[in-house]
Formats: sequence, C-alpha cells, structure tokens
Amino acid sequence: MILLKSKADLLMLRESGKILGKILKALQKAIKPGITTAEIDKLAEDLLLSEKVLAAFKGYKGFPASTCVSLNEEVVHGIPSGRVIQDGDIVSVDFGLNYRGYFSDAAFTLGVGKLDSRVKKLMAVAKAALSEGIKQAVPENHLFDISYAIQNYVEKNGFSVVRQFVGHGIGRNLHEEPEIPNFGMKGRGPVLKSGMVFAIEPMVNMGTWECEILENGWTAVTADRRPSAHFEHTVAITESGPEILTRDDA
Repeated sequence: MILLKSKADLLMLRESGKILGKILKALQKAIKPGITTAEIDKLAEDLLLSEKVLAAFKGYKGFPASTCVSLNEEVVHGIPSGRVIQDGDIVSVDFGLNYRGYFSDAAFTLGVGKLDSRVKKLMAVAKAALSEGIKQAVPENHLFDISYAIQNYVEKNGFSVVRQFVGHGIGRNLHEEPEIPNFGMKGRGPVLKSGMVFAIEPMVNMGTWECEILENGWTAVTADRRPSAHFEHTVAITESGPEILTRDDA
C-alpha cells in the first residue's frame, strides 16, 4: 500500500529535505583530492549534530556509517574508510536523515580533478535521467512512467541502468512502498496520486548493468569494474507538479 502524506506530513518532510539539501551542499564543497571517505562521513555526522537531526542509515540493517561513499566502479553502499580520494576519481555520496520522525534521502556523484570525457558524460546523463524521471512524478501517471523515462534517457545515451537496486517510497520510514525500478514499461504500475512521496534514484553504469556485492556484504560494484554514477532526490507528488524536497542548490 502506498501511503498518502497529509499537509502536516509534507510540512515536516519539506523541513527534513531542506536540512538534507543543506548538508549535501556542504559535503560537495568538502570533497577534494586527499580527503578520505571516512572524513566525509565524519563531516556528515558533525553536520547532523549541528542541525539536531539523526542519521537515517547508521545502524540500518547493520550498516556501520552515516553515509554511503562509493568511488568509481562502486555503485552504491560504499562503506567509509581510510581510502583517500585521488585526482580523477568520481565520488558518489548517498545520505539520509531523520528529522523528528520524518525521513529524507538523496545522492550525488561528483568528479574530482581531471576526468575522462566519457566519465563526465556518464555523470551528466545520470543526473539528467533523474530529472527525466522526476518530470513523470505527477498525478494520474503510472509508477513505471518514471522508470521508463529514466531507462529510455540512459540507454539512448549509450549507458545502462542498474536493475538490482531501486528507488522507494519514503516518509515516516526510510523505505516505504512502492519500489521504483529504473527500468520498465510506461503505462504500467500503480496510478500516482497527490501526497505520495518517493525517493527516485537512478544508478547508471558505463558498461554492463550487472553488479556484484563485495565480501563486506554491502558494497555493490559494477561486474565489469567500469564507472557508475548515482543521483537521487526525495520528491513529493502534488497537484501542481513534482516538488523536489532535497534540493541542494538553494
């Protein structure tokens, strides 16, 4: 069952998303050659503390950190460590928080230093695919209209969408119904209604869409070890169109 949020719920989710967007903006500014992925996680925890909000990921199903920091061929769920970010790396940060019982979730991929033109295109296509998906998050559309828009945009640009991981509903819980694949046939799935809130999150690979899980039980990497990019926003469906709650460009 897909829960519809009340006006009071949406007020709280807007505040949750606003704080998350602010923190993500600070994290983007901090990422540079020489910083470790653990230092990114520590900064995120310090910012959570200063905003008086809670980490959504830490301890969730045993995940050991507040952020997922994934580099290069890592698709998602990278565990922060002493790994040093180098010139030429691409860094994906997936991060969520809990504001007074209301969750928000977002992700970005950032290039560091000099990047190959194909890698730059990968990131641009992944980011644009998120926008294409969000455009379909309107009342009376079908759920898989979002999925189709993402897949179509990615594949016509010569990349592939990850199929093992999906977007999701969000609200009083980090993960709610429905699951939102990044591939599918338009016109299928539940009809979208005002008051639904989704975390839409395309993960886009340069080569094969297939992934493997590392021995740590969390980190997903591309099967061919080519780069991957990940973008995500928490989005409310409203009568006036999709509302991005986790904007980081304010």
